[in-house]
Amino acid sequence: MTTDTTATAHATRFRQLHETGVLVLPNAWDAASARLIEDAGAQAIATTSAGLAWSLGHADGNHLPRELAADAVRRIVNVVSVPVTADIETGYGETPAELRSTIEAIIGAGVAGINIEDAGAPLRETGEQAGRIRTVREAADATGVPLFVNARIDTYLRQVGDPAGRLDETVSRARAYIDAGADGIFVPGLLDAETLRELAGLLPAPLNVMAGPGAPAVAELAALGVRRVSVGTAIAQAAYATARRGARELLGSGTYDSLAVGGVDYGELNALLS
Repeated sequence: MTTDTTATAHATRFRQLHETGVLVLPNAWDAASARLIEDAGAQAIATTSAGLAWSLGHADGNHLPRELAADAVRRIVNVVSVPVTADIETGYGETPAELRSTIEAIIGAGVAGINIEDAGAPLRETGEQAGRIRTVREAADATGVPLFVNARIDTYLRQVGDPAGRLDETVSRARAYIDAGADGIFVPGLLDAETLRELAGLLPAPLNVMAGPGAPAVAELAALGVRRVSVGTAIAQAAYATARRGARELLGSGTYDSLAVGGVDYGELNALLS
């Protein structure tokens, strides 16, 4: 595959954004949401795999075909000037060949980074997931694009095993994934301050957490050693809640009050996508 200079530049820039401070990544699910997030001042944009799937008529959980995912990501990349990192769930494939096809398609769409998760029922065995990350790393390196691979660990999100041993299990998985080529570690479901501080201190790679209502503020997370903060599906869910609220009011009382406040100005949104 021929290296795209813009993709390489964005991937290089995206890596640099992890070197100091905390990188805040609002999650987009389509081109318009990505453009609004960039206009709000984001230095980079992350996709939400669930939001992306929903917007394309699919459920979350590895139901979205690879080709649709790559096309949707390409549409996002094409309307923004900042790096984009794509959530590819478990990789849209089981075999090494399928994983390589996913990475080639996603890099071809212009991304600077990816999230890949060890989710399953139960979670994938550590060695198996490390092997998958190694395949991803090799496939990315073969393109010449320095893709940032963020390895998601679902031990806390899915409350795996004995709580007393969960931190050790997370660290063990993280180290194996880093050895296999991961550049960062994403641990959704963990927001306890002392555990975050300890985990960040034990990892030789940037720690990403998923925040939301009730979570510590970004500055507090940064003080604990967190280097990257995203919000998963939260923004997409809020947008869809507005759609449902407006539809129910219109179809119920026949009024429009819920649409009176908070909408993005038509001209402003149109201009952002011109």
